[in-house]
Amino acid sequence: MKRRDFIYCPICGEKLKMSKMEKRKRLICPKCGWIKYENPLPSVAALVRNERGEVLLVRRGVEPGKGKWALPSGFIEIEENPEKACLRELKEETGLKGKKIELIGVYSQRSRLYRKVLIIGYEIQANGKLIPGSDSVDAKFFSVKNLPRIPFSSHRKIIKDAFKRNKK
Repeated sequence: MKRRDFIYCPICGEKLKMSKMEKRKRLICPKCGWIKYENPLPSVAALVRNERGEVLLVRRGVEPGKGKWALPSGFIEIEENPEKACLRELKEETGLKGKKIELIGVYSQRSRLYRKVLIIGYEIQANGKLIPGSDSVDAKFFSVKNLPRIPFSSHRKIIKDAFKRNKK
């Protein structure tokens, strides 16, 4: 078993067995019937543009992608809806307050740490003083024609999709 796999049922403590269910192999408790489903981790990313049409990126202070530039982003907390999570992450990472303009899209990406992440991208109108925050060490606007390397394919696709939409 891999490091991330359960060995014992978190409900009753019985040793889990690998069984085929719903055409997939899953860890299942033979005693209480608990099933270990593997689902993508839901997250959000904010696309913010300034008056010149430049894109806001943050230099990440944590893994994955530590030291690299990315959209302000993070995981959705259990009590949040995606829009609220996106605005919280924007504020935490950049100091900016915002309001949702529109949903850009929903993206899926493989992750070494989390296996698979589901990213919900929103375009956000933001205001305030730009200050790097909790998970970022820098934040600034970049011309879409001169973006630094962004390690997350989903973030690159969010930017591409947002600018493609504006050309129509």
